[in-house]
Amino acid sequence: MTKEEELQKYMALIEQYKEQLNSLDVQFSYLQNAIMDQTKAKMTLEHLSKGDTGVDVLLPIGGGAFIDATAKKTTKVLFDVGDGIVIEKTSDDVIDTMDKRIKSLQQTEEKISNMVQKLQTEAAEVTDKAQGLMSGMSLEG
Repeated sequence: MTKEEELQKYMALIEQYKEQLNSLDVQFSYLQNAIMDQTKAKMTLEHLSKGDTGVDVLLPIGGGAFIDATAKKTTKVLFDVGDGIVIEKTSDDVIDTMDKRIKSLQQTEEKISNMVQKLQTEAAEVTDKAQGLMSGMSLEG
């Protein structure tokens, strides 16, 4: 393999690393948003479940619009368990489930963070090799 071919190989690898890092960055952002969403929902549910019946709430109806509403039963929650299936659970059960979801999301976030660090290290090594090769080529030329 000539030095030019080797340099092209390194440049292609660097580009692949960039694409992978961009993809992981998008996944990491998604996870952060999901964690934040679950945490806000859990905090809201904790607050509502401590109150009496007839708690006043703002109900989001979409498009950034809300209406005043009254939560009649704060001890029971309709909860999406996946695939569009919604079941009634107690507030405490939902809070426990949300805690588990948050923990799982955080574990996935940590795995992605570790992958990012590994890819960055590998990309730096390839970049160093490419720079060394380019320096050697310019000295010869």
